[in-house]
Amino acid sequence: MGTASAGIDEVELLIIGAGSGNSIPTPQLSALSIAIVDDAPWFGGTCLNVGCIPTKMFVHVADVARSARDAERLGLRNVHIDVDWPAIRDRVFGRIDAIAMSGEEYRRSGEPNVSLVRESVRFTAPREVETDSGRRIRAERVVIAAGSRPRAHPAVPPSPRVLTSDEIMHIDALPARLAIVGGGVVAVEFAAMFEGLGVEVVQIARSTLLRDLDPELQGRFMAAAAASWEVRSETNVVASTETADGVRLELSDGSAVSAELVLVAIGREPNTDRLGTEDVGFDHHPDGRLVVDRYQRVLSGGEATAGVFALGDIDAAHQLKHVANHEARVVQANLLAGPDAPEVKLVANDLAPVPSAVFSAPQVAWFGETLATAEQCGFDAFEVLHEYAWTAWGWALEDRDSCCKLVVEALTGRLLGAHIIGPDAPVLLQPLVLAASNGMSVRGLARSQYWPHPAASEIVENALLKAEDYLLGAVT
Repeated sequence: MGTASAGIDEVELLIIGAGSGNSIPTPQLSALSIAIVDDAPWFGGTCLNVGCIPTKMFVHVADVARSARDAERLGLRNVHIDVDWPAIRDRVFGRIDAIAMSGEEYRRSGEPNVSLVRESVRFTAPREVETDSGRRIRAERVVIAAGSRPRAHPAVPPSPRVLTSDEIMHIDALPARLAIVGGGVVAVEFAAMFEGLGVEVVQIARSTLLRDLDPELQGRFMAAAAASWEVRSETNVVASTETADGVRLELSDGSAVSAELVLVAIGREPNTDRLGTEDVGFDHHPDGRLVVDRYQRVLSGGEATAGVFALGDIDAAHQLKHVANHEARVVQANLLAGPDAPEVKLVANDLAPVPSAVFSAPQVAWFGETLATAEQCGFDAFEVLHEYAWTAWGWALEDRDSCCKLVVEALTGRLLGAHIIGPDAPVLLQPLVLAASNGMSVRGLARSQYWPHPAASEIVENALLKAEDYLLGAVT
């Protein structure tokens, strides 16, 4: 690890966090002495180990089981599913754990200019940290990529029966009944996953499920969820008690819920407090995230802190892996530009819009504005809606509940937002992300290309045609 001065290890680049931050050391930076610090019980970050990847591997199995149980409406009879939870779990982590271990081994021995420090650290100066063992590391430049962690619930303390999303995928056996506290993305994905595998699920939400969705999609999602598992909305847990066979949750509406296990999934909080970032004067958002400028430089007193960058959940408004990866690319480019590069030589994080996806039952994907928020922003906008059921692929699915909605600026035809609920929603969203990212008008967009028939993509095609018809009608 670099040089040592007065008991301090000195490096040219310190990276705190081995998730997306682990992608920064590349051959282009091989001339730098680099230290990567990470104290997680796994290596490679949240997404790989306890987030996006394992959850979606579980979700796929649940979707297969749900489809089999639902097969009778398509004419299939006597379909039977036996759920082997240990086999499902071990398939997932048999792959993921091997990837994580090989990644850590590579960082320990693969590149001579990179050293790995598996300890917790706190800042003692803007570019200096101290480890739990008292080791001090000073760097010319620092990248803070320490991520986030599940938020605790004050009325539901952790216990062997009260788990976080980090822990619940490793359980030894499926519970007969699971209570999920929370109404956001993580909560609804786990609700669909465990329900699909045959667990009786009750979900407790302080307001409603996925409350920030377009109202039409939010209503459809609530109806679908309530038809599949028990939903207790507009209530909160005020107390919890361990019982002989589980946990009893007292709710603010005066009712109670009992379950064998409880999953607390009420959001994630950035790990800034564990790093002592406030102690060295870095600026923070009210929710604890670091404030960065458009070049991913951490601000202090509203000004960029020389040589200090941040990326991922610790600064981003969207706690999404694709956002963290893009921010890592921005940071890497600005590190390559050199410590004294003027702003004109730096890469700005101006990529937009940001797509979001929920892999629940049903799937939901969206970006940008709803009609209400577009109008609040001063846009003259309109919306169009196309049902899956109005396409041949919808007939094949016997789909009655899914749709695609577009929000369009009336003057230019520019896509301001897109909102899809139904099978393959994240995939169907992508051509709309492409159009919006490149400022394309919906005028002529559908007819400028072939759309395979009768693929699901025709849902998007027909929504675009509706938007174009609206514009033509407005002109004439």
